[in-house]
Amino acid sequence: MISCQNETGLFSMSAGRRALLFASSAILLATIAGHPAAAQNTAAQSDQQAADDEELEQIVVTGSRIRRSPLETPQPVMTLTAEDIDKTGQVSLGEFLQRLPVAGSAINRANNSSGNLGFPPDGGGIGAGASEIDLRYLGSKRTLVLVDGRRWIKGSSASGVSGAVDLNTIPVNVIDRIEVLQDGASTIYGSDAIGGVVNVITKNAYDGFEVSAYGGTFLNKGDGTSQEYTFRWGASGENTRVMLAASFTDQGKVFAGDRKISQFPIAGITDGTGGSSGTPQGRFIFTDPRTGETLSITLNDGALNDGGANKPAFDPLDPFGGDFHPFTTADRFNFQPFNLLLTPNKRVNIFGKAEVDVTDRIVFEMKAAYNNRRSVNQAAPEPLFMGSDAGAGFFLDNIFIPADHPFNPFGIDLNGGGSDPNLILIGRRPIEAGPRIFKQNVDTWVLSGTLSGEVDFAGRTVYWDFNATWAQNQANQRKFGAFNARKLALALGPVDECAAVPGCVPFNIFGGQGPNGQGSITQEMLDFVTFVQKDESEQRFFDVTFNVTGDMFDLPAGPLGYAFGYEHRKEQGFFTPDSVVSSGETAGVPASPTEGQFNVDEVYGEVNIPLVADLPFMRLLEANGSFRVSDYNTSGSKTVFKFGGDWRVNDDLLIRGTWSEGFRAPGIGELFNSGSRFDSTINDPCSDATGQTLANCQALGVPAGFTQINPQISVNTGGNPNLQPETSNTWTAGFAFSPDWFGEGSGFESLVVEANYYNIDLKNAIQALNAQDQLDQCVATLDPLFCSGIERGPGGSIIRFENQLTNIGRIKTDGIDWSVILTSEQFDVGQFRLSWLNTWLDSYKEFTLGPSGTLVPNERAGTELGSPERGFVEYKSTLALDWFYREFSVNFLLRYMSSLKETCPFDGSLGSLCSDAANGVNKIGSRLYGDLTVTWTPHIWKGDWALSVGVNNLFDTSTPICYSCDLNSFDGTLYPIPGPFGWVRLTWRR
Repeated sequence: MISCQNETGLFSMSAGRRALLFASSAILLATIAGHPAAAQNTAAQSDQQAADDEELEQIVVTGSRIRRSPLETPQPVMTLTAEDIDKTGQVSLGEFLQRLPVAGSAINRANNSSGNLGFPPDGGGIGAGASEIDLRYLGSKRTLVLVDGRRWIKGSSASGVSGAVDLNTIPVNVIDRIEVLQDGASTIYGSDAIGGVVNVITKNAYDGFEVSAYGGTFLNKGDGTSQEYTFRWGASGENTRVMLAASFTDQGKVFAGDRKISQFPIAGITDGTGGSSGTPQGRFIFTDPRTGETLSITLNDGALNDGGANKPAFDPLDPFGGDFHPFTTADRFNFQPFNLLLTPNKRVNIFGKAEVDVTDRIVFEMKAAYNNRRSVNQAAPEPLFMGSDAGAGFFLDNIFIPADHPFNPFGIDLNGGGSDPNLILIGRRPIEAGPRIFKQNVDTWVLSGTLSGEVDFAGRTVYWDFNATWAQNQANQRKFGAFNARKLALALGPVDECAAVPGCVPFNIFGGQGPNGQGSITQEMLDFVTFVQKDESEQRFFDVTFNVTGDMFDLPAGPLGYAFGYEHRKEQGFFTPDSVVSSGETAGVPASPTEGQFNVDEVYGEVNIPLVADLPFMRLLEANGSFRVSDYNTSGSKTVFKFGGDWRVNDDLLIRGTWSEGFRAPGIGELFNSGSRFDSTINDPCSDATGQTLANCQALGVPAGFTQINPQISVNTGGNPNLQPETSNTWTAGFAFSPDWFGEGSGFESLVVEANYYNIDLKNAIQALNAQDQLDQCVATLDPLFCSGIERGPGGSIIRFENQLTNIGRIKTDGIDWSVILTSEQFDVGQFRLSWLNTWLDSYKEFTLGPSGTLVPNERAGTELGSPERGFVEYKSTLALDWFYREFSVNFLLRYMSSLKETCPFDGSLGSLCSDAANGVNKIGSRLYGDLTVTWTPHIWKGDWALSVGVNNLFDTSTPICYSCDLNSFDGTLYPIPGPFGWVRLTWRR
């Protein structure tokens, strides 16, 4: 077990510092409690009551702990309501947020693979059915997710220890609003708040009862059927308030083969290009020691090797005259029809919330939440690769199949190991075993308590709150269709050794599917070599915070606001793969255990200083600042600062700006992942190389005439306990304009225009080298910095690719967010509202290692990286048009994404698929999607009803093809899967 505790135990902050902090807090509260506020006269009490009434209008807005009017927020905060979610027809919070222009690339049901491609370098695993949020394209781990201002536990998937929150664990039917802070906030909230903050605010309306039912499906295919049923009840008494809510969500599956874009490995190409070398008929590449000839052959369709009289003819002097023929592109296997395009999942959410007025100025609140997610993903049957160039691990790379094996048709020993191997590769897709099926079952519990109140001190109101949160999730994944490599080696080895092991029977990897298509691999063979893979993971989270806020004293321009507080947080997690997997005996993707923990103690302070007020063109000028000191037992102490200013020119115009430092501490997966693998689509420059590239490849041991066997290359990665926190500098500038005079006689009620510029410089980014970049640099420069972790087999194929996480990266990005919200007056024909949200990505420079280890900037804005999918759209926009008329409302939403460019992964005849093959570029066209929702809200049958009917992707806009993207030929983090989706929701409230 790996432990992060230091010599002092759980807390890394010194005992003296903790004692000082708590002593000062206790003295403050004791002083406040002892102040003779109760002796004030009736007039003073009346004055105080009036002041209290005014204070009640102030709230804590995301990005600050200081209470203020929501109209005076110094931060660029976007507010989304529960009604906004309902109008989109989404039943997943993550899938709703991913439609925002500010959102980047994050995992969702359309772009996760459960582990059949392996595990991400950060050790976070892949949650089939999970959904995350990425702001500013900085990654989900750099976006902080809060619920009611408190941290939420990170996700779990039984394939790693995630560093990001699974938003599907947050029930949608208890959401009142969502505040999206589009600025750094590390001084207020600590680690992770580099790209921004998503704060989910739950409902406080306690009196009432609500139920709803939802159903939806893809209208063109009738698949992907989803349903949801929700319940919420609340009641309040004189001193108590209670809310209970529950929901059941069932999101259906879509197969890749049921959409034209994803029917084949490369969209529209049916000749086998891009398919797998692991085929149902088998691919066999070996050197015959009798002739010295290297053969690459496959079994003819209809031929069968069953070990008896039907043994295929094979003459080494006439190798293709019998039952075999040379392996060609047309023989490659199309795995797409087996794969799921949209991951199905079922979720149960239970949520409870209760408040008790301890006194007239102290409130105790408790929240409890439970979520269960059961999801299933499916992939093509496990490919079995073996031989010296397989890169499949010890047992299969060093496979030995004797000449007298009953199913060996070649009459020679096939040896993948030793000093002179002759077996280069066998690739067999055992479809007799059925597809790989991944079943995830994840339970999440969250329990929190808050004691908050207000006291009078020196004639002012001081607000305080004490919060404690405990959370845990447990996940298990069962993979069906997994193969044991050690047992395969035994069943393919000498017959006498197999016979000595109970259950072992010789394995027929050579026989293909036979004349009847039932295959040569029998159930008895499968019973010995297959197993159900059982993986588990868990995360635990404990967080305690104490906050104090109020006004310190009056300045000429207004009161000086302050806030300070303390936080202690402890996170623990582990991932335990199946023992067959962790021991290296799997024929699939290997993984190693992860286990670790960290704890942090933090103090923060914040101040807001009014400088000037009530002057011409300067109704109010404020300066604000904050700091946070974080002490981790893994990476030491870190202090960050933030400064800002707000200039309210008049009642119509607010100008604001901030400069801040941020940080993100490495997560458990990044620190303690002891090893994992990701099968990435990588183009080997040594494949069919010429000129100087050929010379360099030969220097690396690649034989002339080498052709890449498989488009996927296994990349091994792992955590790094020496990682340091990422750091960032962010500055923003913007304005908010809402003219009072706009509505007078114009037919409009209000106009709100906002624009904000952001600039983020992230250093010490935790990442592994981009595998394609590393391989390209290795071949181009022969520099050991890039080549030392890459090993090739005798045939030239890459059999080892090491790529550990380091603090090597840097990201610089800037852009502009702007919005326009226009609301009309109430006319005879109803009321209209326009809401236009926009994000322009001006630049996104990702720095990677260049020659001699120098950092080289790569402009990503307007590009698609693919494998794994990461598209950096320059311009994203949503335009919502609402019409309200009596009991009816109509919402029409347009979503636009500008075009992208990707590196063309093809040459030769396939190069014609790319829009600019001469320059190695393909354009992914812009897209405009339209969604329509109609709602009827009658008041009948003793309640308020709402019937909503909608169609997403109303115009059946096609999904753009991405040739560099894995599996499905499009970027599922950006674009919806093809086809219009129709839905209906019925809600009853009382």
